[in-house]
Amino acid sequence: MKIVIAPDSFKGSLTATQACDAIEAGLRRIVPDAEIVKIPMADGGEGTVESLVAATGGHVCELDVTGPLAEMVRAFYGILGSGPGDQSRTAVIEMAAAAGLPQVPTDKRNPLYTTTYGFGELITHALDNGCRNFIMGIGGSATNDCGTGMAQALGVKFLDRQGQTITRCMTGELMGQVNAIDIQKINPHISQSHFIIACDVVNPLLGPHGASYVYGPQKGADEQTIKILESNMTHIIEIIEAQTHKSVRDVSGAGAAGGLGAGLMAFLNAQGRSGIDIVLKYSHFEQKIKGADLIITGEGKIDATTVSGKTLSGIARAGANQSIPVIALAGSSGPDAGQVFAGLPIHAILSICPGPMDLSQALEHGAAYLADTAEQAIRLVLLNIRYS
Repeated sequence: MKIVIAPDSFKGSLTATQACDAIEAGLRRIVPDAEIVKIPMADGGEGTVESLVAATGGHVCELDVTGPLAEMVRAFYGILGSGPGDQSRTAVIEMAAAAGLPQVPTDKRNPLYTTTYGFGELITHALDNGCRNFIMGIGGSATNDCGTGMAQALGVKFLDRQGQTITRCMTGELMGQVNAIDIQKINPHISQSHFIIACDVVNPLLGPHGASYVYGPQKGADEQTIKILESNMTHIIEIIEAQTHKSVRDVSGAGAAGGLGAGLMAFLNAQGRSGIDIVLKYSHFEQKIKGADLIITGEGKIDATTVSGKTLSGIARAGANQSIPVIALAGSSGPDAGQVFAGLPIHAILSICPGPMDLSQALEHGAAYLADTAEQAIRLVLLNIRYS
């Protein structure tokens, strides 16, 4: 048999690579001589750097940058190896590496005071490192600053009502104090570069479906804070659009990552793409699965939203294109997970938890549970082959 293992990460428990290894361990118990191809996957969020670097034989750069609370954190980005296009100078960056929500203690979460400055420092480092093509995953942010912190790190100046340059890292709060911006000294390499946003969020910047109202609460914003953020966001985007001569507030994805989507579009002329489609392309997924008898994928939670551009959706469709059955393993399966079968060509969804348990137990023993469930999956596949 040829079996392709292509899971996303199981957040809080296993990286995509670790999930691949656990699934393989379970399969080897039953089919020790099978040809197994492991392809760690991601959809533009956590694990995108790992997935694309592994798929292309690239490498990771680590450096200290400004974290979401303006304190130094250790972050990273990837430089891709061989693959489609000129990847020798392609950087893949996860904004959450520099400004992710897990980097902010629960009692300090308030998007009025968080910044994307460190994400801009990662971009600057990659530009100085010779990269001119960028893939940017912007999921998991702790911020709501419209990308102003990022722009500031790239050389954009934000001026207050007295005409003075704001020297503190730009935040959701400081957006409301900006009276003008100066983009004359933005990093000159930006004009020679191409930026892709790997993100499936479609929200606009403003309004009830925008960055502040939809994503603010999960970052620690209460009702009053959301109103302040919305007001400040409305204020800053008017200045940004006037200065850059780009209308981005209503573009699909502008509200992603607390308005970072809009900032990337305005300051870097970035364009949005489906995250899973990018990973499938750069990992040569269609080529690697040729002749496979089975694809096993998975992620931390499978529910009705899985149909909408998540990792499993891309893998299932790629499998269907080559008539390869797909089994999905889930850390947890939502009550509406059955809707996935109507929307995607997935043949089975198996929950890996052997019974009711605390989340901490499930996360701690994720590898063992994943291996055991993979073993049961291949037993069922072989049973079907035997009696078909």
